[in-house]
Amino acid sequence: MKSFERFLLLLATIPDPRRAEGKLYQLSHVLLFSILAIVSGANSYRGIRTFIKVHRRKLNKAFKISWKRSPAHTAIRYILQGLTAADVEQVLSAFAVDTALVLAHIEIDDKSNEIPAVQKLLEELDVAGLIVTCDAMHCQKKHSKLLPLRMPI
Repeated sequence: MKSFERFLLLLATIPDPRRAEGKLYQLSHVLLFSILAIVSGANSYRGIRTFIKVHRRKLNKAFKISWKRSPAHTAIRYILQGLTAADVEQVLSAFAVDTALVLAHIEIDDKSNEIPAVQKLLEELDVAGLIVTCDAMHCQKKHSKLLPLRMPI
């Protein structure tokens, strides 16, 4: 699928934790399909496997692969748990910048407004030293205290 080519190339830069022999499934496809499964509501390794199993033929056709069956949930777990968080984070951050992808959002209570929601979101995200854009209403001293600058050494 052409719209995912660039993302698959970025996912392919993540070091594969598996040994060289016996790899039935490309890491980039396992990662992409895991992301698609989670976005579709899967919340476990078995859920990811079920998503791939149900959509395997469509995924094969769309991504020009020839998986005969979906990977076992234990294989998915082994692959995902073997990844280095820093490697995955760098790739996803690079993709987010290039595509203007929304990385997080927070629901606003009916009896509240955006200001405390943004404060909570900034506290939860590790955005120190990064550029963050918000509406003009968020130009407040409290927000700037939530974004400490990291000085390069």
